[in-house]
Amino acid sequence: MRVHAQRAGALLGGLMFPAWSMADWTLNMTPGVTGTSNEIFDLHMTILWICVVIGVVVFGVMFWSIFAHRKSQGAKPANFHENTVVEILWTIIPFVILVVMAIPATATLVDMYDTDEADIDIKITGYQWKWRYQYLDENFGYFSNLATPMAQINNQQEKGENYLLEVDNPLIIPVGKKIRFLVTANDVIHSWWVPDFGVKKDAIPGFINETWTRVDEPGTYRGQCTELCGRHHGFMPVVVKAVPQEEYVAWVAEQKAAAEKERELTQKDWTMAELMERGKTAYETTCAACHQVDGSGSPPAFPALKGSNIATGDKAAHINIVLNGKSGTAMQAFGSQLSEVDLAAIITYERNAWGNNTGEMVTPKEIFDIKNQQ
Repeated sequence: MRVHAQRAGALLGGLMFPAWSMADWTLNMTPGVTGTSNEIFDLHMTILWICVVIGVVVFGVMFWSIFAHRKSQGAKPANFHENTVVEILWTIIPFVILVVMAIPATATLVDMYDTDEADIDIKITGYQWKWRYQYLDENFGYFSNLATPMAQINNQQEKGENYLLEVDNPLIIPVGKKIRFLVTANDVIHSWWVPDFGVKKDAIPGFINETWTRVDEPGTYRGQCTELCGRHHGFMPVVVKAVPQEEYVAWVAEQKAAAEKERELTQKDWTMAELMERGKTAYETTCAACHQVDGSGSPPAFPALKGSNIATGDKAAHINIVLNGKSGTAMQAFGSQLSEVDLAAIITYERNAWGNNTGEMVTPKEIFDIKNQQ
């Protein structure tokens, strides 16, 4: 009885104080920050008001007819089979309305699909569960992973302001430039969506879809994958940072220098401690979503690495499965996703963390040689 009383009290409180119970409830779309998103919003409002007028006219005539010709006032129903004028009117009027609606809709769609004369081309590839951004004109790229700590996801910490909408490497674009996005996927269907841009494009393996944007105001804009792409679909955010042109040029130079430095690290003589430190960070970013931070996994789909035959057995087999994945399972091939340094660090970490303690180390040079032989 007490439980029912508590539920009734909660329901009554929600009805009496709707501002508390529906704090994020909204009635309409919101304008974005690009020309395309504002065109979409204007089109939405135009069609909405046309529908409102149609509804008012149709229901107004209907209610007036019911009231003015009610039986209590002695109204007699007319008996007729056809009326040519009425039939012409109810054909022409909807046709005209549809044409009026189609003109702005077509203009907006043509603008949305016009990817010509872009200043920058960026290839976006969806992976389970992260995005890869490749700047085709500058010949570099990187992965963008969820940055929300697992402690927040597991309710061990208070959730942050941008819970599940923060990444380690946002997409950086310059303001005032037309950016063409070439969208595809590596494994399953994803969908790249940034509502402030008015951009939502499916990422399909084996296909490349095109879309574009031009942002005129600096800022950080957030979105998500909107295709149900697997277990961690909700952990695949999109973050785009629009910056002034000068800042963008400086950032590109930094990225190129970092990519060159990463290539040089392949030839470095690494110590076990250095690989373990880097491996822990890389593992928690790339692998922990499936195999858990403590290596316990989520059997049967994601087996444990702690004490497993893979992580404590033959080193060559361990390297092979990380580089090439395992057919018929959720284990992806990371050979093309990660650098030789990160691959070596992750494998070394998995073979020596959580009590595995094999004492074996894998160097970036080993990974580089194996990849060249494949």
